Amino acid sequence: MNKWLISTFAAFLVISGLAACAYQDQQQAKENESVPVNVSNQANHHTQSYKDVEIFNPDKEKIGHARLAQTPKGVMIQLKVSNISPGVHGYHIHETGKCEAPDFKSAGEHFNPVTKEHGFENPKGYHAGDLPNLKVDEDGMVSMTTITKHVTLEKGKANSLVDKDGSALVIHEKADDYKTNPAGDAGARIACGVIK
Repeated sequence: MNKWLISTFAAFLVISGLAACAYQDQQQAKENESVPVNVSNQANHHTQSYKDVEIFNPDKEKIGHARLAQTPKGVMIQLKVSNISPGVHGYHIHETGKCEAPDFKSAGEHFNPVTKEHGFENPKGYHAGDLPNLKVDEDGMVSMTTITKHVTLEKGKANSLVDKDGSALVIHEKADDYKTNPAGDAGARIACGVIK
């Protein structure tokens, strides 16, 4: 009888542990769904409206472009840029649609309509304008598509990128560490494009 009880209790512990792990994995998946993600397959994203953005460097030279499109899954940002240093660069949506060279400080801070802190790894974060880092090839080029559900191109909403002063896409000189407030210790702004 005692052996049966011990075996039953051990089986119960194993099943409980498996259930807890499954629940934890499910919760983590839900959290990850809310973080902007890079996507390679763009075929299944029906677009409703879009904005084209020209990207400039501090010398006022056009170095790339982006297209932002409203989709059922959020705003899809297709970015292509060249002539920037190889490596990892911070990449964000900023609150003001101004890109005055050479420092692009006119773009203001990160787009943050719900007043959070910065960074995907920050327990108090993250900004609606936080995006995954860009990984630039040795030839100085990058092409990346990201989808974020925290912003919209619909006018009149608090998280709209097309409010009265617009917004901007900004690339930084260094990688975003995803935790340091207010900008991930990503350094100077090296490229900017106005979202009108």
